[in-house]
Amino acid sequence: MPDLTQLLADQATTLAVFDELQLRLAKAGAVLRAPPPVPTSCCGRGCNGCVWEGFYDAANYWRDDALEALQAIMLQE
Repeated sequence: MPDLTQLLADQATTLAVFDELQLRLAKAGAVLRAPPPVPTSCCGRGCNGCVWEGFYDAANYWRDDALEALQAIMLQE
């Protein structure tokens, strides 16, 4: 199981975290928007402001929202 609190900065870990959190959200009956999609438009030149930078920023934001949603459900129980 991936560490759900680590900074997301690689694709394999990010997708594993997405899968784990979506599973937990579904089991808890929580509804949350879908995680950000993996970029398909990277040119591979390491541009400043690369689509991957934006993806990982959005991925970490989504992960934080998912963890907050799960925590809120646990507090209600």
